[in-house]
Amino acid sequence: MYNVPAQSKQPRGMTGFSIVWFGQLVSLLGTSMSGFGLMIWAWQVTGKATPLALMGVFMAAPSLLVSPFAGALVDRWNRKLVMAISDFAAGLSTIAIFVLYLTNNLQIWHLYAAGAFSSVFQSFQWPAFSAAISTMLPKEQYARAAGMMSIAQALSTIAAPPMAGVLLVWIGLQGILMIDIVTFVFAVVMILLVAIPQPKTSAAGAQSKGSLLSEAGFGFRYIVARPSLLGLQLMFFTINFLNAFQFALLAPMILARTNSSSTILGTVQSAFGIGGLLGGILLSVWGGPKRKVHGVLIGMMLGSFASGVLMGLGGGVVMWSVAAFLSMLILPILNGSNQAIWQAKVPPDIQGKVFSVRIMIAQISSPLAMALIGPLADQIFEPRMAVGGSWSGIFGGMIQPGVGAGIALIMVLSGIIGMGAPLIGYMIPAIRNAEDLIPDHTDHGEAEHEQAQLHHAVEV
Repeated sequence: MYNVPAQSKQPRGMTGFSIVWFGQLVSLLGTSMSGFGLMIWAWQVTGKATPLALMGVFMAAPSLLVSPFAGALVDRWNRKLVMAISDFAAGLSTIAIFVLYLTNNLQIWHLYAAGAFSSVFQSFQWPAFSAAISTMLPKEQYARAAGMMSIAQALSTIAAPPMAGVLLVWIGLQGILMIDIVTFVFAVVMILLVAIPQPKTSAAGAQSKGSLLSEAGFGFRYIVARPSLLGLQLMFFTINFLNAFQFALLAPMILARTNSSSTILGTVQSAFGIGGLLGGILLSVWGGPKRKVHGVLIGMMLGSFASGVLMGLGGGVVMWSVAAFLSMLILPILNGSNQAIWQAKVPPDIQGKVFSVRIMIAQISSPLAMALIGPLADQIFEPRMAVGGSWSGIFGGMIQPGVGAGIALIMVLSGIIGMGAPLIGYMIPAIRNAEDLIPDHTDHGEAEHEQAQLHHAVEV
């Protein structure tokens, strides 16, 4: 199925993936520490929240714009080299920041530029890495690989802030930036050590060939032509839209309802990290449910209950921490199950194009939610859920009226809607039966069988 030189002695399979994973774990830790250190520096320099928010915008927006083109190029090029070069290029932005800081020339706009530069190359990294897993591992290992990546992300979330806080005192921001530079070099070396096979051309891959513009649009056409994959992605669009409400409002709700207690907020955030770590470990050991679509839809229901309903109804640090822990415990299983479906169904030679569109569709809902959530909370829900507000008599039995109560109500309502969305998904055959209607890319007679199943999926 894949082009692997017979004489290659480089580690492959799960051993090879584990080596790459360890490199990414180390790199994520370094990147998270430098991000924390730069956030503290930006706050000390400006004393304003807007620059911190703009850092996030510049780190996300360029990736959304170039993702379809990046995916097309990933499928044209050697995935191993794309992963190594994208890691290296993203690290160059850290080197630039390091030099500017050492020479006392660092300014806020440099962080925006560095974030945008890094974002462009990260748009290559994710589809290349996801597609590489499909050629390195058998499909039975896809969910476990996703679990291992969740572990890496959770560990960086838990460990980076306290480590960076200590290191800022000991070695300063320049020392943390130097550690980040060393970690991205380490990640590149780990990638170069292993064998990452290139996929052979599939029937869909042959059909996708054309100009760069045509290939960039192929991912959209491929997903739209398959009701099951389109349905799954629209489910994620909806859930991500609602989750953006919940995560954007979490800190304001807790701070408003605890008289700005940073200790309670930090405790809840730590519960998120611990839940994500244990969820990743569980998925990597278990592999997720045999029927992956159950992991997706049931995971959405349970996750929406925890992060929305339970979090909004919680009146103190214990319930908030439990909700945070449960929501992140479930998330790796949800995302890992979905990733396993896509990696099994989409031929590896077009996964760059298709997966880059996946991430674009999933991420574009968050800015839409962010644009709505501020006015919705400040102008509508908060005044009406204040003591004596017009809604306090209606919802006061479940949420104590006062400062932050309107935000809590938004979280509860978004959680309820989030629980209902996957129930609707179960009622749609194209989504419920996605694993049956779309054949695995390793099946014989893939093209003919898929066309027949797609015709059937449109009719049900």
